[in-house]
Amino acid sequence: MSEPKRQAARAFGLRAETLAALWLRLKGYRVVARRFRATGGEVDIIARRFDTIAFVEVKARGVMEDAQIAITPQKLRRVSVAARRWLARNPALAQCALRVDAVFVAPRRLPLHVENIAPLDFG
Repeated sequence: MSEPKRQAARAFGLRAETLAALWLRLKGYRVVARRFRATGGEVDIIARRFDTIAFVEVKARGVMEDAQIAITPQKLRRVSVAARRWLARNPALAQCALRVDAVFVAPRRLPLHVENIAPLDFG
């Protein structure tokens, strides 16, 4: 991929993450971390609502249906690794309900927040 295309894709992804964070806030979540990276994993957004912590993967595509099928098992493993590392740094929150959510973003559509798309794999 050429450098200008890479930069455009990165900007599109960052806008999608910002839109997803705003959407979650409108739904009553508090964003506690964005773009959390740890060795072996990453999470786009970590959000809390009451006693639930959601590790949120954001997928943006030109078409909503393409965004919905873009989360792979490998990506879910990376989210679980990062979630485990984040919880190690925030042990007081490990007692909360934990889940993996997704927010799908496409142009000219409202974001779609799907709760509990997969179990966290701490094995």
